[in-house]
Amino acid sequence: MISFIVPAYDEEALIGRTLEALNLAAQSLGEAYEIVVADDASSDQTAEIAKAHGARVVRVERRQIAATRNAGAREATGDKLIFVDADTLVSEAVVRAAIQAINGGASGGGSAVNFDGNVPRYAERVHPAMIRIFRALGLACGCFLFCTRRAFEAAGGFDETLFASEEITMSRALKRQGRFVVLRESVTTSGRKLRMYSGRDVLRLFASILLAGPKALRSRDALEVWYGGRREDPDLAMVRQQ
Repeated sequence: MISFIVPAYDEEALIGRTLEALNLAAQSLGEAYEIVVADDASSDQTAEIAKAHGARVVRVERRQIAATRNAGAREATGDKLIFVDADTLVSEAVVRAAIQAINGGASGGGSAVNFDGNVPRYAERVHPAMIRIFRALGLACGCFLFCTRRAFEAAGGFDETLFASEEITMSRALKRQGRFVVLRESVTTSGRKLRMYSGRDVLRLFASILLAGPKALRSRDALEVWYGGRREDPDLAMVRQQ
């Protein structure tokens, strides 16, 4: 069985479309599946929306993406695990390719990622290079990663000492368990973080990480882009005002 695991924190604006896409993609495969939403301390309607879309909700109070993904995996019952962020849309093609890779003997894998809506010019320029780098290194993007349960458990799950870049560490851990595949197919994730933060904000964040070294990835306070309070997508806010 396929288990889709969706970590979420205050995602009422986007999680509905994510779960609709998952249901449509999974139903087309004709294989048993489940959706587990790991709701990490949401204060909005995330859990209610998830349940309305047929998901099973497990409550988490960690405010840490690695621990939230692991909590969802513990609740899941499938032998194939697909981790999808709550602001990310998958297609039938990418899910089918992931399952085919697993059935073909892969321990896990990921895909390239596109952004929805308008994104700043700096992001448009950097994005193609990042895709090439991740593909060349054989790493999954943060919003979509799949693996067998056997490989996941052998790898020890996501590293809960990390507040960011846990998907890179997991990609490397899964490689030690077998073949790791970066699919040709892409998923589409929200570009809201790129719209919320200026290029200067992002540069400042990464400069602080470089200066502090790996320990910066083990501190929630140092990772404003991922754990800060900004949630409202400027594109969505503009649509609401029209």
